[in-house]
Amino acid sequence: MLEIRHLRTLSALRSSGSLVKAAQLLNLTQSALSHQIKLLEDRYGSPLFERKSMPIGFTATGERLLRLADMLLPEVERAERDVVRLTQGDTGQLRVALECHTCFDWLMPVMDEFRTRWPDVEIDLVSGFHSEPADLLRNGAADLVIGSDYSAEYTTFPLFRFEILTVMAQKHRLAAQRRLLAQDFAGETLITYPVPEQRIDLIREVLRPAGVEFQRRTAELTVAILQLVASRRGVAALPNWAIKNYVDYDYVVARPVGETGLWSDLFVSVPPALQHKAYVTDFVNVIREQCAASLDGIKLLS
Repeated sequence: MLEIRHLRTLSALRSSGSLVKAAQLLNLTQSALSHQIKLLEDRYGSPLFERKSMPIGFTATGERLLRLADMLLPEVERAERDVVRLTQGDTGQLRVALECHTCFDWLMPVMDEFRTRWPDVEIDLVSGFHSEPADLLRNGAADLVIGSDYSAEYTTFPLFRFEILTVMAQKHRLAAQRRLLAQDFAGETLITYPVPEQRIDLIREVLRPAGVEFQRRTAELTVAILQLVASRRGVAALPNWAIKNYVDYDYVVARPVGETGLWSDLFVSVPPALQHKAYVTDFVNVIREQCAASLDGIKLLS
């Protein structure tokens, strides 16, 4: 029998563009997802999508089921939110603080979508650079923090893993290398956001353990960092999604760090009192859904 979960599977396949990303989005193993799809295809006697197309191209059977998903899933989700509002109430406040300053690029569409789902929940950003964003939760200045650090005193929701790449000018001395090692940064100027060194992955995980000496310069905006990089004032280490357009247009070049790359995980942290609030869990779901569909090179966390 066709079930809601099957329609969600097809919708996730379309939005994510691959079996791997769809499985991550649905919190399934890839084998479980493939098994579910095979059962559907056996039921209808027809494939649902072209296996070798990228992104996924759906057959006529798959497209028909997707039209059904487009009609039913929004109604199911609205009904679920309405039921929650009847039991929990539909008002609240969500003050969001960012440790990851490059997150602004994808957070704005997330907040727009969240407002359409929860119009009576006041959502806002806590402005400024914060040396310890978790302190904002402790003193009640924020309700939710998006960042790579988390503490056992807060409830944590996993988001995704992403790669941090070194960005440099087209004709930089290191641009000819396929990947960079710690010693390659010796004597370089590293351009970063104005945050403590221990919150910068490249410094904490690579440069300090190797005893590499470097200079540091700060800028508050991503575009300012990239302008400095392009004018050969130094190098930077930024998430893959933040620099993709600049690399695609040959404004700068990017290289991985180390033999396996430099990776970081992103989480949402909230006080325990908010962990069961439906609008909090839905905010996390919107982040995961939209980022899986729009950000290349990320891996959703379970």
